[in-house]
Amino acid sequence: MTGPVEISWFAALCDDDYEFLGVPAPALQSSWNHCRDIVQRADRAGFDNVLLPSGYQLGIDSVAFAGGIAPLVEQIHLLIAVRVGEMWLPQLARQIATLDQMAEGRLTINIISSDLPGQALDSAPRYRRTREYMHGLRRLLSGMPLEAGGEFVDLDLAAPRIATATGGCPPMYFGGFSEDAKETAAEAADVFLTWPDTVDSVAATIVDMQARAARFERELRYGLRAHVIVRETEAEARNAAERLVSRLDDDTGAAIRAKSLDTASAGVARQSALRGAADDDGYAEPHLWTGVGRARSGAGAAIVGDPDQVVAKLRAYQAVGVEAFILSGYTHTAECDLVARHVLPAIDHSPLRPRWG
Repeated sequence: MTGPVEISWFAALCDDDYEFLGVPAPALQSSWNHCRDIVQRADRAGFDNVLLPSGYQLGIDSVAFAGGIAPLVEQIHLLIAVRVGEMWLPQLARQIATLDQMAEGRLTINIISSDLPGQALDSAPRYRRTREYMHGLRRLLSGMPLEAGGEFVDLDLAAPRIATATGGCPPMYFGGFSEDAKETAAEAADVFLTWPDTVDSVAATIVDMQARAARFERELRYGLRAHVIVRETEAEARNAAERLVSRLDDDTGAAIRAKSLDTASAGVARQSALRGAADDDGYAEPHLWTGVGRARSGAGAAIVGDPDQVVAKLRAYQAVGVEAFILSGYTHTAECDLVARHVLPAIDHSPLRPRWG
């Protein structure tokens, strides 16, 4: 696949920033000041988008943070994570429309379909709820009335007066590896996100999702969420990876992973399997290191290497259909600078344009 890709960075709203994995540092904990600095650095560095993640027990609120940061950035898009069911649908639509105006049309949406704090819901109804919310948001954010008699969204609403800056629904990014998740993405998402995996496995996932989307007469774009460790030489990058986990013990890593609400998901299981299949140094294939997953429930692998190797790995994923990369690294400010210096100039990139329907 040719053409520009979207390259995004990650704002550590969920207490996921370390110099040494598993060793909290007060200056790196989730806070307005720290996360603001990450986003502004990514904005100045030329990243196209930045993920603002959401986690109930893990840090500050993504919606409130987006409202604060929107006037403080100049060109970067904001990929705001929202957990379906945490907010009443009409209010969520109004918040997103307001944020999009504040961001001058540079808002994108990461739909999260995990359990809610204090509540567990089986997979099938949880994803039915997600689909109903996604369809409702798409109508309301496109300025249309909503007449829905669903299981979770039972509303009769006139078209809202407040609209997004563009008059349309911002692109919805969505990920998940269960059957219910994949069908939800095929039916309702714009960008399907996968976690780090071997190139062949990512290619197979994209082929699968293309077929699923075609059954709904739709097309998706595809994104990869991964960590990155880039240094001037491969040896330096591998040493940086080893240093990152040098103070991590297994019990601490397990406790960190257990804090997430999605620890039993199919995606997390796949990340565990990838880590289990890696070689003695933690590499599942050349330049794909799974050590990050020892202390992280979600995306659990990093692209590790010198600038040419990291760029080649990104291009290998692009060749099988990936059009958007959401990257991160430890610490998020230091690695942001390194990726901006060594990777961004070598990749043709720009924000993804919406694909409606």
